[in-house]
Amino acid sequence: METDGFEQLKHQIQEWLREAEKLIHQIPQTQLYAAVGAVLLTKFLLLLVEAEKTVLYYQLRDGSSHQGTVTSMEPNEGTFVLHSEMSKMGKIKPVHIVDVPGHSRLRPKLDEFLPQAAGLVFVVDALEFLPNCRAASEYLYDILTKANVVRKKIPVLILCNKVDKVTAHTKEFIRKQLEKEIDKLRTSRTALSAADIANEYTLGVPGEAFAFSQCQNKVTVAEASGLTGEMSQLEQFIREHVKA
Repeated sequence: METDGFEQLKHQIQEWLREAEKLIHQIPQTQLYAAVGAVLLTKFLLLLVEAEKTVLYYQLRDGSSHQGTVTSMEPNEGTFVLHSEMSKMGKIKPVHIVDVPGHSRLRPKLDEFLPQAAGLVFVVDALEFLPNCRAASEYLYDILTKANVVRKKIPVLILCNKVDKVTAHTKEFIRKQLEKEIDKLRTSRTALSAADIANEYTLGVPGEAFAFSQCQNKVTVAEASGLTGEMSQLEQFIREHVKA
């Protein structure tokens, strides 16, 4: 009898799983994804890229920083209502967010999600920015010259994390330093792109110092703190591209 009961329970669970799969396939394709962290947007491919982006992912999902339990070797991906909006009345549109691994060997995974992205969040560490400025600039350059980003004019948010720390750099300082580094990269990268990489685009205006305002897609800079949960500017960016 116990065996029969177990078999009935197993069949019931299988039926529930089939129903759940049907519901998942009904979710609209257009959601959210973000990434130097990169995070992608539904389709906000909220691509979270780079510094402590995984902490930001968990803050968006459930309001927890998950200190000591996060990893960045595999994408974190989910469709959910933002934690800050769970108490709102009425129908709130969920977002689809992908936390893309920032490790250099895993960055090609970003290309798998870009065709579906409605937005991209490039996360930098405002506390340890200067030692990582060159590497962050190179990765950001690669993202901003990708064919999918340029052709689709995917909006990019450069999110300065850890601004709660006293010694953190301001978003204006970070913006200017990134622009200066990307300006230096243009000379070496432009010739290489034209000769060898057919699907890449060049940045900026010839003869002028590079500025993010010259990009064909919209690039903005904002601040956040994954530790304290201050995510308002990130959430505003999300809702600009995924209407509630």
